[in-house]
Amino acid sequence: NLLPWREERRKEQLKQFLSILGLSAALMLAIIVLVHIQIAGMINHQNSRNDYLKKEIARVEKQIKEINNLAREKKRLLARMEVIEQLQRNRPEVVHLFDEIVKIMPEGTYLTSLKQSGKNLVLTGNAQSNARVSALMRNIDASPWLSTPRLQIIKREGKGQSNQDERSFILSATQVAAPNETPK
Repeated sequence: NLLPWREERRKEQLKQFLSILGLSAALMLAIIVLVHIQIAGMINHQNSRNDYLKKEIARVEKQIKEINNLAREKKRLLARMEVIEQLQRNRPEVVHLFDEIVKIMPEGTYLTSLKQSGKNLVLTGNAQSNARVSALMRNIDASPWLSTPRLQIIKREGKGQSNQDERSFILSATQVAAPNETPK
């Protein structure tokens, strides 16, 4: 009975404690490794999802860019088509305009220049007298294709002071559609 049983018991308890500590440490290490593997897998999975989303975003952005390019091209083509349609609609108006200019020109007047900007016309020419210019303006006002004549300049051309000198004039008018020929 004098054997050191207490000391052996302490050694046994220390051995059990170290065994339990070792097993706990190994178990904790195994849990940490498993958690690390799980988290690494989740990170890899999220990274692959992110890569897929980046690829999809790039693809969609490329499609959006193509759609925007197509929309710009469509707008440009529609504008060109509108210009062409406007020219087609205005084609008869040009013929009517020149025909009307021939009709409104009184004898003793002639044009040296005709400029059109939209619906506005600038007529430059010469006349034998101021009365001829006045007759031209009355004819413009009475015309179904032209309106609002405005005399800008009238001056006597010639060297002498006789009344036979020509008058040069610049007047403006507005082109209008005839009442029975409204644009479609």
